[in-house]
Amino acid sequence: QVQMVESGGGLVQAGGSLRLSCAASGRTFSRDAMAWFRQAPGKEREFVSAISWGGGTIMYADSVKGRFTISRDNANNTVYLQMNSLKAEDAAVYTCAARKGLASRYSYEYDYWGQGTQVTVSS
Repeated sequence: QVQMVESGGGLVQAGGSLRLSCAASGRTFSRDAMAWFRQAPGKEREFVSAISWGGGTIMYADSVKGRFTISRDNANNTVYLQMNSLKAEDAAVYTCAARKGLASRYSYEYDYWGQGTQVTVSS
């Protein structure tokens, strides 16, 4: 059974940092692109970042560029999101996703999803 489980969310003060992890199991994800999306209350799901299976292609939403860093460890089927200089507008449920083929910023192109981890930013 394919599973993706996020961890690392929590409450952080504005300007602080948080590192999210997503561990995938049930199959090998080393040849899959992986991504992070987020959804805040009352808002649509938003693309955050994506990385190709080999790490050669990385994408970021403009809103997080320069503050967030995506990386992956294919040996452990894990993708990470390092979040620095967090802002109130970063508060959301963060969800990881995976797909065969190219990295993409479009949620409908991803096949496997985690349940999300809550990130709360206090001001």
